[in-house]
Amino acid sequence: MDYNILITIAAGIILVVGLIGTVVPVLPGVPLAWLGLLAAFFSSYNSVSIPTLVITGIIAAAVSIADNFIPAAMTKKFGGSKYAVRGSLLGMIIGFFIGPVGLVIGPFVGALIGELIHSNGNFSASLKTAVGSFAGFLFGTGLKLITTLCFIWIYIVSFFHR
Repeated sequence: MDYNILITIAAGIILVVGLIGTVVPVLPGVPLAWLGLLAAFFSSYNSVSIPTLVITGIIAAAVSIADNFIPAAMTKKFGGSKYAVRGSLLGMIIGFFIGPVGLVIGPFVGALIGELIHSNGNFSASLKTAVGSFAGFLFGTGLKLITTLCFIWIYIVSFFHR
C-alpha cells in the first residue's frame, strides 16, 4: 500500500477539521490546519516546502494568539468591563452547546448580561459593549477562517504542482 496516499488523505482531513475548528471553540482550527500542512509535507503527492511550513507556522501562531486578545480588546475599546469580557467568554461556551446560532449570539448575550450586571442595568452602555464584543468575535473568527482557507489553498496547489 502506498502510504503517501494515506498521508495526503489524512492531511486533507486534518485541514477540513481545522476549518471546522475556526467556528467551533473546542477545536484549535488554525493550529490543526497547520498540522494538515505539516502532514502534507511528508507525502510525495504534495510539494509543501520547509519555508512554507515555517511561514505558515508563524502565521498560525500569530493568528491563534491574536484570536485570544481580539474579542477582549474590542470589548474594552467599546467601553466594556471585565464582567463583559467574562460574560462574552461564558456566552461563547454556553452557545457552543446550543448550536451554530448559539455560537454567534452567545458572546453578544454574555457580554450584554455581564455589562448589565457591572453597570447596574445601564442598557445603552451595555449594548454598546456587547456590540464591541460581537465585532471582536466576528473579526477573530473571520481571521481564523481566512487563514485556514489559505492553508487549504496551499495544500491544493501543492498537490497539483508537485
